[in-house]
Amino acid sequence: MNTKKLSVLSAACVAGAALFSLTVISLHGDISMLAFPFSLAFTTVTAFFGVQKLFRAGERRFLPVFRELLQYLPYVLLIAFVLRRAGQFGTSTVLDVFSVLLWVIASALTLIISYYLHPKRVEKYVDGYKAPEKKKRTGLQLIVSETVSWIDALVQAVFMVLLLNIFIVQLYEIPSESMVPEFLIKDRVVVFKTLSGPKFPLSKIGLPYLKSYKRGDIVVFRNPHYEDDRKSEVKTFVSQLVYMITLTKVNLNMDENGNPKADPLVKRLTGLPGEQLMMQDGVLYHRTKASDEFTAVTADAKWAAWNLNATKPSLKGDIQQFPLAQEDYEAMLDCEEKRNALDITSASLECRSLADRFRVLASQKAFGGVEKTGKVNISQNDLAVLKLVKTPMGGYYDYGLLSDSVSTGLTFRLLQASDGADWFAHFMTDWTEQKIDFAGDLYSEANYKLNLMIKLTFGRLVVRNLELLSSGLQQSLWMSDGKRLDYFAQAQMLNSYVFLLDRRNMPIFPPNDGDGNPQYIPDDCYFMMGDNRFNSLDMRHSYEDRLTALTPYDTYSATYYSNMDPQYVHRSRVLGTTAYRFWPLPRRGIPGNHSDLLSE
Repeated sequence: MNTKKLSVLSAACVAGAALFSLTVISLHGDISMLAFPFSLAFTTVTAFFGVQKLFRAGERRFLPVFRELLQYLPYVLLIAFVLRRAGQFGTSTVLDVFSVLLWVIASALTLIISYYLHPKRVEKYVDGYKAPEKKKRTGLQLIVSETVSWIDALVQAVFMVLLLNIFIVQLYEIPSESMVPEFLIKDRVVVFKTLSGPKFPLSKIGLPYLKSYKRGDIVVFRNPHYEDDRKSEVKTFVSQLVYMITLTKVNLNMDENGNPKADPLVKRLTGLPGEQLMMQDGVLYHRTKASDEFTAVTADAKWAAWNLNATKPSLKGDIQQFPLAQEDYEAMLDCEEKRNALDITSASLECRSLADRFRVLASQKAFGGVEKTGKVNISQNDLAVLKLVKTPMGGYYDYGLLSDSVSTGLTFRLLQASDGADWFAHFMTDWTEQKIDFAGDLYSEANYKLNLMIKLTFGRLVVRNLELLSSGLQQSLWMSDGKRLDYFAQAQMLNSYVFLLDRRNMPIFPPNDGDGNPQYIPDDCYFMMGDNRFNSLDMRHSYEDRLTALTPYDTYSATYYSNMDPQYVHRSRVLGTTAYRFWPLPRRGIPGNHSDLLSE
């Protein structure tokens, strides 16, 4: 390499930067207009001191200035790239490709030229250049020199960290307990991004997708629940930039209410392309085109943490929330066992018996003084077995169809209505007219039986209320009745289980088409869940509750407030895989299967 060749390379570098500047021209009256003058001005200054002064005029004293400008050129062009795309209007894919190619060419040339202009080699390759003798600086001159040197080093380090974070690795701090016990809050992990196809900011142009994800990978990905319009993407990029620079210390990524966004997410990859999933009683099932039958995903049992009480004592002190106490966990299992053992034929007979008993009791002379008010009007809200109401302390409590006040109130409304006995009979028995083949749909079958358990418990309560009313027992003494107490114990069990329903189970996903044909997760798409299944708002859920029937096979189905809305994630939203936990030091290492974190 000689001076002439360095001159040609420098001219080519500047020309590439100038062409790049043309690709960021914007005529829109927003921040994107700053991209062109910013890029062109820096390119012009670089050309002046490098091509014109250093090589054409032979003024070697400008070599250190040119060398410094070259070091900043790739970063300045990258800023211009972002500015151009930060406005209200985007750019075409063709223009993005052209801009990225010119950035790569200019950046590569700066690295080559900087190599030969390094102080240790420059005298060998640049004719007539001699490094100036170092002058001893003292006082204010020394302070200014050192300050400028430190600022220069810091700025370059920031930009280097930015490029590393975009294309190679990034540091993340775990914000929630959705991955307990694998990750605890404040754990810090290194995420490897290169193989996941990282892109230039605010564009779809970047490295190719090389990573082949497998079940069990812990991935970091953009939260699909949030808007991904241009404005929000710019805000996200800026907040992530600050997050990177401050080594995860400052997070500006807030929602409209000022709360930190759950974006990006860290979850376990549990569903693969070509699979249809279902989860029942905490067991994940899958099937593919090669097999029509659902089979359990045995590996998922290694990661799914349903009972944090089984966590090793050394970790328990660092877990902030235990979703279920041990006795609650066992009560849940007991409810599932009772539901699975429910005999539908026997339930049908009892429902008919309760309907008949209600009609006999309601027609007794003892109720002759009750004024009939017309037809009964029972709404879906009346049939809600679970309603979530926020308490002043920020928690939630539940009430509904099986509570004392609601069941007693409905009893009197049915008694007063002229068609109350008819409505109760329909409620209790209409479902018996259908013969249903669940065809391996464990979720639908389980919810169908759960609805029957609720229906039976409610029917028993209503009939018992009428029996007590017929006996003349004061209503204030009803809660001392042994049978009612037993029914309410069952009601509490069912209420508690419905509260866990959407976190414990998941319907067939993707759902079958209208003709009942299985649908599968598309190519390049994946399904993710948190390991801490009772405390993970993940790809099973939406961020809004809606009143939902427990089963479509019953016109009078009990309802509950559900946020079940499964969705898969395209690989373009995956940022990378967790490669190493570096904090806290006692638990540093490669994350993976956390079965060793659970007690024997």
